[in-house]
Parts: sequence; C-alpha cells; structure tokens
Amino acid sequence: MSNYRRIRQRAGTYFFTVKIAAPGSRLLTEHVDILRRAYAATHADAPFRSDAIVILPDHIHAVWTLPEGDSDYSERWRRIKGRFTHWIGQKRARSLSKEIKREAGIWQRRFWEHTIRNEEDYSRHLAYCWGNPVKHGLVERATDWKLSSIHRDIRLGRVDPEWSGRVELGDYGE
Repeated sequence: MSNYRRIRQRAGTYFFTVKIAAPGSRLLTEHVDILRRAYAATHADAPFRSDAIVILPDHIHAVWTLPEGDSDYSERWRRIKGRFTHWIGQKRARSLSKEIKREAGIWQRRFWEHTIRNEEDYSRHLAYCWGNPVKHGLVERATDWKLSSIHRDIRLGRVDPEWSGRVELGDYGE
C-alpha cells in the first residue's frame, strides 16, 4: 500500500479536490442524489464539519474540519467514493492496474488536500469552493449554482447574497 506524505493535524481543517477519472464527465451532477447519500452515510459513520462544499460535474471541492483527536480524512473520502461507486453500479474504462485491484474506474485514485493554516487561508478556500462554478463558466454568479454550500451560508448571514464568486487561488486543486 502506498504511503502518501500528508500533513495530519488532529482536529485540523483541510481543503480537498476529489475528481472523477474521466475529465469532462457529468457523473457527479447526474447522480447528485447518490453522492449526497454517500456523503451523509459517511458523515454518520465518521463525523466531520463540512465548512464548504461544491459539487461540479467532474469534481468536488470541500473544506472540512475534523473532530478533536481525529486526522483520518483519507478514510472518509475512501468511504464516500466507495459508496458512490457501489450505489451507481457502473464501471468505466479501466487500466490493467485498476482491473487487477477490482476498481470500477469512476474516480481518480488520489485526491488533492491542503491543510488550512490560518483564518485568511480558511476564508480564501471557502471562497474558492463557492466560486469554482463561476471559474469553470457554469454560471455567472456563485449563487446561481445549486450544488454548493454557499446557500446555507447565505441563509446563516455569513455570505453576501450578491457575492459574485470571482476568486483566484492560483493552482489549488485544479
């Protein structure tokens, strides 16, 4: 088994990008109800705070804060991806390596993770999640994308409903 270099902070906050294996796929938005179910089931098994999330057609961006004494975000993503794959019951074109490991070929094997360092970093990554549909040209304003936690934060008064979503972070997660 691979041993990836990942920073592990107990009760840390992290930004993630998780991608479908086939760029340009619409799998996540076409099966968003199944993805939500997989996410909720994993959250019930291994709780975490979902500070921000946006589901795009072929990838997800999320900011999570893990509970005190816990740093196992990899297992949570493994469960989400595994449940989603099992519940949609599909397979995609796979490499020999993926066939040998009995993978369905739905997801990229790895995900991108960034440890949030401070409040400014946290705010920038929340904005990046919410603004990503604008960046990809899917909508004109971040609030026009329905598959985003920005709507929850608008209701809670944390985000201006007129916020455009135009944010630059460099190459984080893309």
